[in-house]
Amino acid sequence: MTASTPPLTYRDAGVDIDAGNAVVERIKPLVQRSFRPEVMGGLGGFGALFDLSNKYREPVLVSGTDGVGTKLKLAQQLNRHDTIGIDLVGMCVNDVLVQGAEPLFFLDYFATGKLDVETTVAVVGGIARGCELAGCALIGGETAEMPDMYPPGEYDLAGFTVGAVEKSKIIDGSRVRAGDVLLGIASSGPHSNGYSLIRRIFDRAGRPGDVDLGDTTLIDALMEPTRLYVKPILALLAAHDIHAMAHITGGGLTENIIRVVPAGLGLDIDTSAWTLPPVFDWLQREGAVAPHEMWRTFNCGIGFVLVVSPEDAPTVGAALLAHGLPHWSIGRVVAHAGGERVRIG
Repeated sequence: MTASTPPLTYRDAGVDIDAGNAVVERIKPLVQRSFRPEVMGGLGGFGALFDLSNKYREPVLVSGTDGVGTKLKLAQQLNRHDTIGIDLVGMCVNDVLVQGAEPLFFLDYFATGKLDVETTVAVVGGIARGCELAGCALIGGETAEMPDMYPPGEYDLAGFTVGAVEKSKIIDGSRVRAGDVLLGIASSGPHSNGYSLIRRIFDRAGRPGDVDLGDTTLIDALMEPTRLYVKPILALLAAHDIHAMAHITGGGLTENIIRVVPAGLGLDIDTSAWTLPPVFDWLQREGAVAPHEMWRTFNCGIGFVLVVSPEDAPTVGAALLAHGLPHWSIGRVVAHAGGERVRIG
């Protein structure tokens, strides 16, 4: 280095530590609203502490990690950043819920090329809100500013959750029997799956965001955050016998429910049991999407499925209604004698 060489700072290299600190100060009250009594300490440590000692006798930890797919791209194109964090939480906590686990805490990873304080606070605020709705603590995370890694205005998200369930209450599908009923619980929309196809259809149609879908517009329906099933389903598990559960994500109805059904059994799904919601009807028509492609790509209005005995189906259904969860009996578990394990009809 010569005397004429100008000194460089981290800000010159594209990383603004002051902006990062501003984000932390703005999100602190949002994050703290999600805290549970088991959280030890506050924000800012190198690791987050969570005390399990007073809640479980034989706790089994259930972990899950996910992103929001290319719905993130749509959020950035529309400059709508306040609910994508709810999607992130939903993708993770609804997954661990399938095994009967209560989500305890959540960690997020937010990465961008240049930190925009307002956008970052909106995104993390959504994550904190999702954690509140799911009853889990946003216990920590990472905000990374990485120049040259992302184009201007773009960012990436990932989430990680840990839940716990008593060893004796794990739901693993082993009790599923032929004749069991599939209770499909309504989704809030596409949730966070199939958005590469959704964006292709939306772009080809000329991005007509103001299309009237009855009680909402197309763009609002596409950006509607993932429904969080945690609190009502945990309450239901405490009082009812559930043989298995499935979160309907990538792979749609054909590839998710079968994951919790033992070998030797299959599924008979009756798609006439519910009406395809308007947003999916629009996608199918505008994209000329074949029915089998719809069922294997989207949730098609069913976001979560309970597998119960036929004797318990009426009382479980009544409990779902009491919790404000619209649902339908969408099929049955059947004996499987070869061929496709899932019949859609």
